[in-house]
Amino acid sequence: MGTMNISLPDALKAFVDAQVETGLYGTSSEYVRELIRKDQDRQRLRGLLEAGAASRPAGVADDAYFERLRSRVRGPAGA
Repeated sequence: MGTMNISLPDALKAFVDAQVETGLYGTSSEYVRELIRKDQDRQRLRGLLEAGAASRPAGVADDAYFERLRSRVRGPAGA
């Protein structure tokens, strides 16, 4: 695992320390890693949304369309 040292203003360091004190994170490093993972997820989602917005519509999103989606998610009857 690589190491990175960062400098934070006192107010931000106090905020990170408070997050660790909640018990949700064992260390400030865990908190920062979680923030980075969430940002990665946000960027992936943004890319998917942009790709979807740039693509051709696949068809009409009517009641029948959503029922077909629900059927696909549920899988074969009795499964």
